[in-house]
Amino acid sequence: MSLRPAVTIAVALSLAAAAAFPADRGEAKATVAGKAVSIDYGRPSLQGRDMLGQANVGTPWRMGADSPTRLKTAAELSFSQGVVVPPGEYVLTATKTAPDKWQIDVKRESGDPIEVPLVSKALPASVETFTIELTPDKDKTKGELTLKWGTTALSAPFTAR
Repeated sequence: MSLRPAVTIAVALSLAAAAAFPADRGEAKATVAGKAVSIDYGRPSLQGRDMLGQANVGTPWRMGADSPTRLKTAAELSFSQGVVVPPGEYVLTATKTAPDKWQIDVKRESGDPIEVPLVSKALPASVETFTIELTPDKDKTKGELTLKWGTTALSAPFTAR
């Protein structure tokens, strides 16, 4: 008797369970320069894994689970090094560009992605569920986009107009 049918059934049941229980969705929202900025994303859990550590240099990561991570901005967002994201709707991925460096890839359906460099820092405590934050400054003219997962925070400050 072959184990192939049993393995096939086990894989099919695992896939069905994953489809039946998709990752929670999260939404980061802020008003910066009087304009709305939001990111909709899946919120997978680490479950004992080091997902950012396992990422391969040069391989895009979709920043979440299930449906793509989406940015909607009514403001023009200016990041460091002269990187500008015009108002609009985008799909976000992140790419590890070196063992300790990351960038966010901001993409429309057509055209090249806009590459936003991220600054990495260690967190004092591990974050189990992937989290994206948009935090405006007190004057609400600037903000910071931050990804948190495990013991790592990846962030990019921006100015909005």
